[in-house]
Amino acid sequence: MTMGHDPGAGAPPAQPPAQPPAPSPAGRHPRPRHHALLAAIVAAVVALSAGIYVGAAADDGTAGRAPRAAGPVPPGAAAPASAGTWVGAWSASPAAAEPGTETTGMAGRSVRNVVHAGVGGTSARITLSNLYGQSPLTVSHASLALAAGRGTAAAAIGTMRRLTFGGTARVVVPAGGQVLSDAVRLTVPYGADVLVTTYSPTPSGPVTYHPHARQTSYLATGDRTEDATAAAYTGTTPSWRYLTALDLLSNEAEGTVVVLGDSITDGVTATADANRRWTDALTGRLRAAIAAGRDVPRYSVVNQGISGNRVLTGGTGRPADNPSGLDRFARDVLGRTRVKAVVIDLGVNDILRNPGAADPEAILDGLRTLVDRAHARGLKVIGATLMPFYGHRGYRTDRENVRQEINARIRSGTVFDAVADFDKALRDPYDPRRLRADHDSGDHLHPSDRGYARMAEVFDLADLKGAAPAQL
Repeated sequence: MTMGHDPGAGAPPAQPPAQPPAPSPAGRHPRPRHHALLAAIVAAVVALSAGIYVGAAADDGTAGRAPRAAGPVPPGAAAPASAGTWVGAWSASPAAAEPGTETTGMAGRSVRNVVHAGVGGTSARITLSNLYGQSPLTVSHASLALAAGRGTAAAAIGTMRRLTFGGTARVVVPAGGQVLSDAVRLTVPYGADVLVTTYSPTPSGPVTYHPHARQTSYLATGDRTEDATAAAYTGTTPSWRYLTALDLLSNEAEGTVVVLGDSITDGVTATADANRRWTDALTGRLRAAIAAGRDVPRYSVVNQGISGNRVLTGGTGRPADNPSGLDRFARDVLGRTRVKAVVIDLGVNDILRNPGAADPEAILDGLRTLVDRAHARGLKVIGATLMPFYGHRGYRTDRENVRQEINARIRSGTVFDAVADFDKALRDPYDPRRLRADHDSGDHLHPSDRGYARMAEVFDLADLKGAAPAQL
């Protein structure tokens, strides 16, 4: 069954017909002069209330976000369903140009991305990216819905919503650019899988994508954007395409924690379709602590990990595939919605991918630069120690020495505002050069599901409190 657009989404309620003024207690209408005075007072109160509402609504945490597409906005089309705060519910960094899409892109196909909501909300909006496109990306139709269950492209009954951009269904994303959709009313529970579908009628390649999603998404031939069934979605993919963020208007969170990392944050060895990355476990811990009445911030968590990512060096191409932490920090961290704190877990690839011995001072200087940029926005930064990799094909004694030197400096408190000591928590107590066997996925670099859970367990939630230290 195909679900149609909900034309009433965001529309203001119908106004009741005008009624004559009620009689005074004495059974007479007020004198005209008194009536005019009363009307003036009411008008002043309404104007003041409207000013207060507009001022609050304008502070939605979108500074630095993608611009909306130009175009007329129909009345009420983007109106939120209730009061709340816009926060990040999910995100993924645009990582590269997808191989094999250079000519046609996704022309003539519907791309149904499946993403997991890390917070609940009452309205939703998305960001689409054409960062790696060499020509404008035309999206003629886009939709958002709740999944009918895990592991399906089918939408839950009554949840299909047509997305608009500046009030129109069609949007053109310029090469190298991104766009933010209008908001749609939809109650999204915490932990729900959300279907975000786009249809592109014309070639636009190469496709901007995020590999290693650890989540199955779907493909269909033709415009099946608002098809609520799964019948047409016969293709599957382990990647996310075009979609880089899902924001929700939420009463459950008041800010967003952004985790910047590499394949360990990306969750490259976590069980697929199970949401067992360490950031997923951190989200669960935060929610449990808040429910228990602990004094911890009410934050959502978004994952900005890219497999193979380094602090200092990006890949080839313009823009670079797998851009360095320094290059992508403004977009992937500062550009997220209502950011309150940053977690950085980067550096091991700077060691492993350097053919010689990496310079620990250069890596530390790069990390400090990221911290300075966060501090300039008033953001607190928690940094992680680098976990062991003995037994991995890239292990060498000189590389282990660099890792140990970087970790010693991180633990000294001269790099970050606070430290998550993942190395100490996951290393083998009998051989600190290697991961504990039950925390090792088997490749001696990436954690197992149990290892990812352990990372979240040892993260001190109290470290998320507060802002950047004052600069003297």
